[in-house]
Amino acid sequence: MERFDYLAVGVVTHDLLPAGGHTIGGTVSFSSRTAVALGCRTAVVTTAGPDCDLAAALPGIPAHCVPAGHTTTFQNIYTPQGRQQYLHATAGQITAAHIPAGWDRTPIVHLAPLANDVHPAIINLFSNSMVGITPQGWMRAWDDTGRVFPCDFALAAATFPLAAAVIISEADLPDAATLQHFRQAARLLVMTQGPAGCTLFFGDETRHIPAPATTEVESTGAGDIFATGFLIRLHQTGGNPWDAARFANEIAAQSVTQASLAGKIQCLAAYHQSISPHPATQANPV
Repeated sequence: MERFDYLAVGVVTHDLLPAGGHTIGGTVSFSSRTAVALGCRTAVVTTAGPDCDLAAALPGIPAHCVPAGHTTTFQNIYTPQGRQQYLHATAGQITAAHIPAGWDRTPIVHLAPLANDVHPAIINLFSNSMVGITPQGWMRAWDDTGRVFPCDFALAAATFPLAAAVIISEADLPDAATLQHFRQAARLLVMTQGPAGCTLFFGDETRHIPAPATTEVESTGAGDIFATGFLIRLHQTGGNPWDAARFANEIAAQSVTQASLAGKIQCLAAYHQSISPHPATQANPV
């Protein structure tokens, strides 16, 4: 049985383009390729329709795909008032029954819902793993037109305490009350803040970790890359969140200097190669 270091669970998406057609998206697309670039043996559990090219989305990465009638499809419309997101199709929900035998013992597990596509109870399957959650997909609802809007994650108090880290973008927090609720529920809450870095809430301590200055070219996927780096480094250091945050800030900052996903991954792989001789920075977590 093949063994892995990092397991990403969530949907591969089709993101509609303004000029027509689509590009491949989804947290697992970015996180799995980042984990590979950082030296981890990586696998993905996802669900998608027959129109999804998983070989292109997850090149060379073992993936267990739950067949679905449709691939989860998003459209982002940008207006002077900000971004409006629409959900045009959903692939379904991944549950504990969909995890292949033995994959539940992967050392690092990243639960990455985007449209309520990962059942929260799945976390109970990974009692022997270090689990990280990027919960944005549990904080979204949509109306009959597909218009996406924020909603409460009612199961946060039951789910977050089982995770080693919960990582959320400041932009995805609808209000201060949600932040406070998540702080109380999570053992370690990480709030990413784009070029400003991140703020960590760990026990009674709150600490801001600034990001290195960089020239931003394309920021798509930076949050997913941050989360992956954070979880890998957290595991490597035996649970040091401050070192994990500094490392995650560094690789996220490097990723935004590249326009394409391929360029981002190549940049991260080169960075990993440059630091790998130092014992404290070995990226293979097991």
